[in-house]
Order: sequence, then structure tokens, then C-alpha cells
Amino acid sequence: MYSYATERRHLFTEEGQVMFLKVRDNVHSLLRTAGAFAAAKAWKGVSGDTWMMLACLDRLVELREIRRVTSPGTVAGQDEIFTGVGQS
Repeated sequence: MYSYATERRHLFTEEGQVMFLKVRDNVHSLLRTAGAFAAAKAWKGVSGDTWMMLACLDRLVELREIRRVTSPGTVAGQDEIFTGVGQS
């Protein structure tokens, strides 16, 4: 079962930072294009562990770069919807 508290530490490895930056670039592109996105779209072109990809999005939420629109646990992780902070 996914746990951000468990996965977070992996984000600060070399591999984790590479993945985080790829996901972050995708997120910013999606926000410029559509204003919102499903988690799976942020992972396009990124390979690796799905839980790490979820952790990348949770880290962006933690950094207040994005905000989760769907309530946690109501949809599968890849179907969660996010928007930029300050957007509805």
C-alpha cells in the first residue's frame, strides 16, 4: 500500500530527483495547456516505480505548487485530479 511518508525519502536520491524533475516539468506543461490534469498524464514519458511517481505529486502538493482536487481515496491514484495553486 502506498504511503507518502515511506516513499518521500526516495525522492532525495539521484534517481528520485531525476524522476521528480521530469514529473514537475510535465505538470507545469499540463497546467499551462489545460489548467488541470490527471495524475497519469503527469507521468507521460517517465519510467519507474508508480509509488515514486505518486510521491512526486505529493511532494509538489507539499511544496504548494499544485493542489489535489479529488478527495484522497475516492479514485485510483492515477486518476486523481490536480490543479495549480490558486486555480479552482
